[in-house]
Amino acid sequence: MNPLDNIRVVLVHTSNAGNIGAAARAMKNMGLSHLYLVSPHRYPADEATWRAANAADLLDRAVVVETFDEAVAGCALAVGSSARERSIPWPLLDARRACAQIYTEAQRHGVALVFGREDRGLTNEELQKCQLHINIPSNPEYSSLNLAMAVQVIAYELRMLQVAGTLPADAMTGWDLDYANADAVERLFTHFEQALSAMGFLKADAPKQTMTRLRRLFQRTRLDTMEVNILRGILTSAQYWVRKAGGGKPDGDGS
Repeated sequence: MNPLDNIRVVLVHTSNAGNIGAAARAMKNMGLSHLYLVSPHRYPADEATWRAANAADLLDRAVVVETFDEAVAGCALAVGSSARERSIPWPLLDARRACAQIYTEAQRHGVALVFGREDRGLTNEELQKCQLHINIPSNPEYSSLNLAMAVQVIAYELRMLQVAGTLPADAMTGWDLDYANADAVERLFTHFEQALSAMGFLKADAPKQTMTRLRRLFQRTRLDTMEVNILRGILTSAQYWVRKAGGGKPDGDGS
């Protein structure tokens, strides 16, 4: 069973029909498919269909009801979106933590995600019918989120929970070559020091933290075996031209 199939998105008294279409598009992008509309001001509407793009099928299946109670009927958990604190504290979580609870509970029973009016959100009475409040911690200097944007953020968090088991935890998973081992990396650093000294870049009588900073640079990067070989090849070539220019004897290459 797909937990996302147990989640419905409820839009309460939406005034802009385009926002309904945009919310439907956000839902379909992230795998949500059940849309409930509580007394929309204007629906159906061409603007909703246009903004939905290829998610018009969600609009065709949308359930239009008159009251909040009808929209959440049959759900064991109703989660109300809230942008502000209330005089009486209520269970409140940010979007990521709330979605973890939503996704877990959706494996057992129906969940309603409720979004309020564009201009003033959900009423206190509506929020008091929700077991949990969800907040998207936006920039306090400009905290207003478009309705469809709010739906998108929460739908994305739910989608990430669904695909967590299929996405690699390490961005380098499937890399084409093995990481260079510690010995190979140490030989690279030795080679760097020899080459930079030969070039006159490192001064024995004016020690700096150059090698330490180079170590930090390359240790931040997980060098693979080929990358180490390429860098050492560059250093070897640089040493050759330094020797040729100075007529000196070959320097060590850090091997």
